[in-house]
Amino acid sequence: MTDTAVISDGAAAAVALDPVRAQLLGALRTPGSATTLAAELGLSRQKVNYHLRALETHGLVELVEERRKGNMTERVMRATASAFVVSPQAWALLAPDPDASPDRLSAQWLLAVAARLLREVGALVTAAGRRRVATFAVDGEIRFASAADRAAFTRELGDSVRDLVARYHDAAAPGGRRHRLVVAVHPAMTPDEPS
Repeated sequence: MTDTAVISDGAAAAVALDPVRAQLLGALRTPGSATTLAAELGLSRQKVNYHLRALETHGLVELVEERRKGNMTERVMRATASAFVVSPQAWALLAPDPDASPDRLSAQWLLAVAARLLREVGALVTAAGRRRVATFAVDGEIRFASAADRAAFTRELGDSVRDLVARYHDAAAPGGRRHRLVVAVHPAMTPDEPS
């Protein structure tokens, strides 16, 4: 089982986002059978089997073992990852394009950049399999005293990042590898706000 899998196929995303199937994926972080899952989720075994087949068809769950119980075979399944992220690529026609309207101060542009980040890192993780992907992220929170302070901070941050990029970017480096850099600032949500 991998830590996080990225779902980039639209049909697999639709299957995973069904409320009952999402519950099953969560429960199957620990292997279980249709019988144990039915009892845990308060569903019929037949209904659980139906949903498990759909999840298995799209590679979201896998067979761990088969056990003989009387005249029947119990299939023990588990999720193929402990967490799933749906890539905007799954909804290719709806995926936002950051190059379409590059208003760097708009929330819509930030969402488009985040969607591209998810698409690209998702593709890298999927291609790498169990190997690690060289990435780096900074996550923090800052409280500004005023809008003017926020504006000054974003200007300074932008200038600092541009200077750092100019210092290390080498377009002609033999064997060099391009990396994408994303820096974002947005209002933080309080713990009681719905996400």
